[in-house]
Amino acid sequence: MRWEAQALVPTPDIARGAAPALLPLAGLVRSVTTPEFAGITFHEVTAKSVLNRVPAGSKMPFEWTVNPYRGCSHACVYCFARKSHTYLDFDAGMDFDNQVVVKVNAAEVLRKEVNKASWTRQQVALGTNTDPYQRAEGRYRLMPGIISALADSGTPLSILTKGTLLARDIPLLKSAATQVPVGLGISLAMTDEALSEAIEPGTPGPRARLRLVSRLREAGLPCGVMAMPILPWLSDSDEALDALFGSLAAAGATGVTAGALYLKPGTREWFMKWIAAHHPELAGRYRRLYGTGSYASKEYRTWLAAKVRYFKARHGFSHSSGFSHRDLDDPRAEEAQYPAGSIPAPAKETTTKVPARPSQQDALF
Repeated sequence: MRWEAQALVPTPDIARGAAPALLPLAGLVRSVTTPEFAGITFHEVTAKSVLNRVPAGSKMPFEWTVNPYRGCSHACVYCFARKSHTYLDFDAGMDFDNQVVVKVNAAEVLRKEVNKASWTRQQVALGTNTDPYQRAEGRYRLMPGIISALADSGTPLSILTKGTLLARDIPLLKSAATQVPVGLGISLAMTDEALSEAIEPGTPGPRARLRLVSRLREAGLPCGVMAMPILPWLSDSDEALDALFGSLAAAGATGVTAGALYLKPGTREWFMKWIAAHHPELAGRYRRLYGTGSYASKEYRTWLAAKVRYFKARHGFSHSSGFSHRDLDDPRAEEAQYPAGSIPAPAKETTTKVPARPSQQDALF
């Protein structure tokens, strides 16, 4: 069945009395469903601009982003971007997972923007809010045009994704890397396939993402890994961390950054509901560990940082970027900690012995 036949709301045609848009989305062309993506609605919009300037004072290591999609069918329970969907009058829960906004003209608009005389060719990051290689990219094919527009204009670019669809564009990325600096990052924080299926149900599993890391490295491209989030009591054991960093080393990752679960408003409520349903024995511990804030306690983050450094050193990552909460007094510093290979920037780290978990774990964690 053709995708075009699934339109719920056709291009508005007031003269012919067509139905109005279902949602007050700027530039809405139509809303689409298809059996291939059961339960998901795609809202196709035309954008006037796709380059987003990172707010002044941000600790991000780049100043511009492009997000061709809003909302994400990966449906990661812990996704930090959930609250951003409320800006579109969707909710941060199910709507974030199944109401996906698609900027269908993103590549064309971007090409015009980066070819302006005023454009200074600063690095553009993709995948900073929602995943540019979520499943819908297989239909809409926005990324090839976006990559080409940036490379052809001499603009460095970086991509962060969980989507193995990135493999489709390896030849294009190899070509782009001959024109501009290219950074590639894969998000992968666990090797437990069952846990991954439960908490990030729309993503390719860990084995598939590890194969993608290997394919990128075999193609001569860099590939850093964002091992985030590490989940207290679910993926922070010695066995889990050893398996994770060992697998990343075997796959050839150029660097790794790890960090604890981050529960900002919008995400916190959705995640806590999931914990209560799937791991009720941990619900109280999570409430104590996070209190009323978005970050795990400083004691837990200090403990996890030391564990991460130990296992990274054990598997040969001692010279890659370190633990995301490097400044433990300012956990927002995690935003600036991208792994080697994911952006064109070198990084170093030190090593230490594996620590014992704090004795107050049951009271605080």
